[in-house]
Amino acid sequence: MRMLRLVGRSIPRDFFVIVMTDRGLYSSKLFRRIKRLKWHPFMRINVNGTFCPEGNGSFKPIRSFAEQPTMSWQGSGVAFKSKGKGVACTLLALWEEGQKEAWFILTDLPSSASSICWYGMRAWIEQSFKIAKRGGWQWHKTRMTDPERASRLLLAISVATLWLLSVGGELDAEIPDSTIPDIRCYLPQTRGKRKATLIRLVSIFRVGMLVIHSCLADHKSLPFGRFFPEPWDDINPYKQRVSGANI
Repeated sequence: MRMLRLVGRSIPRDFFVIVMTDRGLYSSKLFRRIKRLKWHPFMRINVNGTFCPEGNGSFKPIRSFAEQPTMSWQGSGVAFKSKGKGVACTLLALWEEGQKEAWFILTDLPSSASSICWYGMRAWIEQSFKIAKRGGWQWHKTRMTDPERASRLLLAISVATLWLLSVGGELDAEIPDSTIPDIRCYLPQTRGKRKATLIRLVSIFRVGMLVIHSCLADHKSLPFGRFFPEPWDDINPYKQRVSGANI
Protein backbone atom coordinates (compact mmCIF):
# COMPACT_ATOMS: atom_id res chain seq x y z
CA MET A 1 0.00 0.00 0.00
CA ARG A 2 2.93 2.31 0.63
CA MET A 3 4.21 1.49 -2.85
CA LEU A 4 0.86 2.58 -4.32
CA ARG A 5 1.11 5.92 -2.52
CA LEU A 6 4.59 6.48 -3.94
CA VAL A 7 3.51 5.57 -7.47
CA GLY A 8 0.46 7.80 -7.12
CA ARG A 9 2.64 10.89 -6.86
CA SER A 10 3.86 10.38 -10.43
CA ILE A 11 0.47 9.73 -12.07
CA PRO A 12 -1.60 12.74 -13.26
CA ARG A 13 -4.89 13.12 -11.41
CA ASP A 14 -6.93 13.15 -14.61
CA PHE A 15 -5.71 9.68 -15.68
CA PHE A 16 -8.26 6.86 -15.65
CA VAL A 17 -6.29 4.19 -13.74
CA ILE A 18 -7.32 0.54 -13.36
CA VAL A 19 -5.26 -1.48 -10.88
CA MET A 20 -5.25 -5.21 -11.68
CA THR A 21 -4.09 -7.77 -9.14
CA ASP A 22 -3.78 -11.54 -9.06
CA ARG A 23 -6.04 -13.44 -6.67
CA GLY A 24 -3.20 -14.03 -4.21
CA LEU A 25 -3.00 -10.26 -3.59
CA TYR A 26 -6.63 -9.51 -2.78
CA SER A 27 -7.53 -7.82 0.51
CA SER A 28 -10.32 -5.44 1.48
CA LYS A 29 -7.72 -2.96 2.77
CA LEU A 30 -5.97 -2.92 -0.59
CA PHE A 31 -9.32 -2.53 -2.39
CA ARG A 32 -10.16 0.54 -0.27
CA ARG A 33 -6.67 2.03 -0.61
CA ILE A 34 -6.90 1.88 -4.41
CA LYS A 35 -10.25 3.68 -4.29
CA ARG A 36 -8.83 6.28 -1.89
CA LEU A 37 -6.21 7.11 -4.52
CA LYS A 38 -9.08 7.80 -6.97
CA TRP A 39 -8.16 4.72 -8.99
CA HIS A 40 -10.29 1.70 -9.86
CA PRO A 41 -9.52 -1.74 -8.38
CA PHE A 42 -9.89 -4.68 -10.75
CA MET A 43 -8.96 -7.55 -8.48
CA ARG A 44 -9.21 -11.25 -9.16
CA ILE A 45 -10.39 -13.24 -6.12
CA ASN A 46 -10.56 -16.84 -4.96
CA VAL A 47 -13.84 -18.73 -4.99
CA ASN A 48 -14.00 -19.45 -1.26
CA GLY A 49 -15.98 -16.30 -0.42
CA THR A 50 -19.54 -15.00 -0.59
CA PHE A 51 -21.39 -12.25 -2.44
CA CYS A 52 -24.76 -10.62 -1.87
CA PRO A 53 -26.28 -9.13 -5.05
CA GLU A 54 -27.95 -5.75 -4.66
CA GLY A 55 -31.63 -6.17 -3.75
CA ASN A 56 -31.23 -9.88 -2.94
CA GLY A 57 -30.68 -9.77 0.81
CA SER A 58 -28.75 -13.02 1.13
CA PHE A 59 -25.14 -14.01 0.55
CA LYS A 60 -24.32 -16.74 -1.96
CA PRO A 61 -21.05 -18.60 -2.62
CA ILE A 62 -19.02 -16.66 -5.17
CA ARG A 63 -18.41 -19.84 -7.16
CA SER A 64 -22.18 -20.17 -7.77
CA PHE A 65 -22.16 -17.15 -10.11
CA ALA A 66 -20.09 -19.09 -12.68
CA GLU A 67 -19.91 -22.69 -11.51
CA GLN A 68 -19.62 -24.33 -14.92
CA PRO A 69 -18.36 -23.49 -18.42
CA THR A 70 -20.32 -20.90 -20.47
CA MET A 71 -21.77 -19.31 -17.31
CA SER A 72 -21.35 -15.57 -16.76
CA TRP A 73 -22.75 -12.91 -14.45
CA GLN A 74 -22.06 -9.35 -13.41
CA GLY A 75 -23.76 -6.98 -11.03
CA SER A 76 -23.36 -4.82 -7.94
CA GLY A 77 -23.63 -5.86 -4.30
CA VAL A 78 -21.50 -6.64 -1.25
CA ALA A 79 -18.62 -9.12 -1.26
CA PHE A 80 -17.73 -11.08 1.90
CA LYS A 81 -19.97 -11.01 4.96
CA SER A 82 -17.19 -11.31 7.56
CA LYS A 83 -16.98 -8.31 9.85
CA GLY A 84 -14.50 -5.74 8.58
CA LYS A 85 -13.95 -7.54 5.26
CA GLY A 86 -17.14 -6.69 3.39
CA VAL A 87 -16.87 -4.26 0.48
CA ALA A 88 -19.54 -2.67 -1.69
CA CYS A 89 -18.47 -3.45 -5.25
CA THR A 90 -19.30 -4.97 -8.61
CA LEU A 91 -18.73 -8.69 -9.17
CA LEU A 92 -17.73 -9.84 -12.65
CA ALA A 93 -17.84 -13.61 -13.19
CA LEU A 94 -17.12 -15.65 -16.32
CA TRP A 95 -16.24 -19.24 -17.13
CA GLU A 96 -15.23 -19.26 -20.77
CA GLU A 97 -15.76 -22.49 -22.65
CA GLY A 98 -12.53 -24.48 -22.97
CA GLN A 99 -10.91 -22.92 -19.87
CA LYS A 100 -10.01 -24.82 -16.69
CA GLU A 101 -11.72 -22.43 -14.30
CA ALA A 102 -13.71 -19.24 -14.00
CA TRP A 103 -12.58 -15.69 -13.41
CA PHE A 104 -14.10 -13.70 -10.53
CA ILE A 105 -13.24 -10.00 -10.45
CA LEU A 106 -14.15 -7.30 -7.92
CA THR A 107 -14.20 -3.67 -9.03
CA ASP A 108 -15.77 -0.36 -8.05
CA LEU A 109 -16.79 0.36 -11.64
CA PRO A 110 -20.50 -0.08 -12.43
CA SER A 111 -21.42 -3.26 -14.25
CA SER A 112 -22.62 -1.23 -17.26
CA ALA A 113 -19.16 0.35 -17.64
CA SER A 114 -16.83 -2.63 -17.11
CA SER A 115 -16.05 -5.99 -18.66
CA ILE A 116 -14.30 -9.00 -17.20
CA CYS A 117 -12.33 -9.49 -20.44
CA TRP A 118 -10.24 -6.44 -19.48
CA TYR A 119 -8.47 -8.67 -16.99
CA GLY A 120 -6.91 -10.50 -19.93
CA MET A 121 -4.66 -7.47 -20.41
CA ARG A 122 -2.88 -8.42 -17.19
CA ALA A 123 -1.03 -10.94 -19.34
CA TRP A 124 0.86 -7.95 -20.76
CA ILE A 125 2.40 -7.50 -17.31
CA GLU A 126 3.77 -11.06 -17.43
CA GLN A 127 5.21 -10.34 -20.87
CA SER A 128 6.91 -7.20 -19.54
CA PHE A 129 8.63 -9.33 -16.87
CA LYS A 130 9.83 -11.67 -19.61
CA ILE A 131 11.12 -8.78 -21.73
CA ALA A 132 12.97 -7.19 -18.82
CA LYS A 133 14.65 -10.49 -17.93
CA ARG A 134 15.47 -13.58 -19.99
CA GLY A 135 13.33 -12.70 -23.02
CA GLY A 136 15.00 -9.34 -23.62
CA TRP A 137 17.23 -7.14 -21.48
CA GLN A 138 18.66 -9.80 -19.14
CA TRP A 139 17.89 -7.74 -16.02
CA HIS A 140 18.37 -10.81 -13.81
CA LYS A 141 22.12 -10.76 -14.59
CA THR A 142 22.76 -7.29 -13.15
CA ARG A 143 22.95 -8.42 -9.48
CA MET A 144 22.29 -4.82 -8.45
CA THR A 145 21.49 -4.09 -4.81
CA ASP A 146 21.59 -0.27 -4.79
CA PRO A 147 18.02 1.04 -5.45
CA GLU A 148 19.33 4.29 -6.98
CA ARG A 149 21.43 2.46 -9.56
CA ALA A 150 18.62 -0.01 -10.25
CA SER A 151 16.10 2.79 -10.82
CA ARG A 152 18.33 4.44 -13.44
CA LEU A 153 18.81 1.17 -15.29
CA LEU A 154 15.10 0.38 -15.15
CA LEU A 155 14.37 3.82 -16.64
CA ALA A 156 16.69 3.03 -19.56
CA ILE A 157 15.06 -0.40 -19.98
CA SER A 158 11.58 1.15 -19.95
CA VAL A 159 12.42 3.75 -22.61
CA ALA A 160 14.18 1.15 -24.79
CA THR A 161 11.23 -1.24 -24.46
CA LEU A 162 8.78 1.44 -25.57
CA TRP A 163 11.01 2.19 -28.55
CA LEU A 164 11.24 -1.43 -29.67
CA LEU A 165 7.51 -2.04 -29.21
CA SER A 166 6.60 1.08 -31.17
CA VAL A 167 8.91 0.10 -34.05
CA GLY A 168 7.73 -3.51 -34.08
CA GLY A 169 4.09 -2.49 -33.68
CA GLU A 170 4.22 -0.10 -36.60
CA LEU A 171 5.65 -2.81 -38.85
CA ASP A 172 3.08 -5.34 -37.61
CA ALA A 173 0.22 -2.91 -38.31
CA GLU A 174 1.31 -2.66 -41.96
CA ILE A 175 0.75 -6.38 -42.58
CA PRO A 176 -2.60 -6.84 -44.41
CA ASP A 177 -5.00 -9.09 -42.50
CA SER A 178 -5.70 -10.99 -45.72
CA THR A 179 -2.11 -12.28 -45.80
CA ILE A 180 -2.20 -13.78 -42.29
CA PRO A 181 -2.94 -17.53 -42.51
CA ASP A 182 -5.56 -19.15 -40.29
CA ILE A 183 -3.56 -21.50 -38.06
CA ARG A 184 -6.46 -22.74 -35.95
CA CYS A 185 -6.62 -25.94 -37.99
CA TYR A 186 -3.18 -26.88 -36.62
CA LEU A 187 -4.05 -26.54 -32.94
CA PRO A 188 -5.41 -30.11 -32.35
CA GLN A 189 -2.22 -31.54 -33.86
CA THR A 190 0.08 -29.66 -31.50
CA ARG A 191 -0.93 -30.84 -28.05
CA GLY A 192 1.52 -30.04 -25.31
CA LYS A 193 2.77 -26.85 -26.97
CA ARG A 194 1.95 -23.46 -25.54
CA LYS A 195 -0.81 -21.62 -27.38
CA ALA A 196 1.18 -18.38 -27.25
CA THR A 197 3.92 -20.03 -29.31
CA LEU A 198 1.37 -21.21 -31.85
CA ILE A 199 -0.23 -17.81 -32.24
CA ARG A 200 2.93 -15.71 -32.70
CA LEU A 201 6.40 -17.06 -33.48
CA VAL A 202 8.20 -13.70 -33.30
CA SER A 203 7.17 -11.12 -30.68
CA ILE A 204 6.61 -7.43 -31.45
CA PHE A 205 9.55 -6.72 -29.15
CA ARG A 206 11.83 -9.00 -31.18
CA VAL A 207 10.59 -7.55 -34.49
CA GLY A 208 11.45 -4.06 -33.28
CA MET A 209 14.93 -5.16 -32.24
CA LEU A 210 15.57 -6.82 -35.63
CA VAL A 211 14.45 -3.71 -37.53
CA ILE A 212 16.70 -1.42 -35.47
CA HIS A 213 19.67 -3.79 -35.81
CA SER A 214 19.20 -3.97 -39.59
CA CYS A 215 19.14 -0.16 -39.81
CA LEU A 216 22.38 0.03 -37.85
CA ALA A 217 24.01 -2.61 -40.06
CA ASP A 218 22.93 -0.81 -43.26
CA HIS A 219 23.86 2.66 -41.89
CA LYS A 220 20.25 3.86 -42.26
CA SER A 221 18.37 6.36 -40.13
CA LEU A 222 16.91 4.79 -37.01
CA PRO A 223 13.10 4.45 -36.98
CA PHE A 224 11.01 5.97 -34.20
CA GLY A 225 7.95 3.77 -34.60
CA ARG A 226 4.34 4.48 -33.77
CA PHE A 227 1.73 2.94 -31.46
CA PHE A 228 -1.64 1.68 -32.67
CA PRO A 229 -3.85 1.33 -29.57
CA GLU A 230 -6.92 -0.87 -29.81
CA PRO A 231 -10.27 0.59 -28.64
CA TRP A 232 -11.48 -1.29 -25.58
CA ASP A 233 -14.83 -2.08 -27.20
CA ASP A 234 -13.03 -3.95 -29.98
CA ILE A 235 -11.34 -6.31 -27.50
CA ASN A 236 -14.54 -7.10 -25.59
CA PRO A 237 -15.87 -10.35 -27.10
CA TYR A 238 -18.34 -10.85 -24.22
CA LYS A 239 -20.00 -7.43 -24.44
CA GLN A 240 -23.30 -8.73 -25.75
CA ARG A 241 -23.53 -12.03 -23.87
CA VAL A 242 -22.79 -11.28 -20.24
CA SER A 243 -25.87 -12.03 -18.16
CA GLY A 244 -27.01 -10.17 -15.08
CA ALA A 245 -26.30 -6.66 -16.36
CA ASN A 246 -27.87 -4.15 -18.70
CA ILE A 247 -25.17 -3.50 -21.31
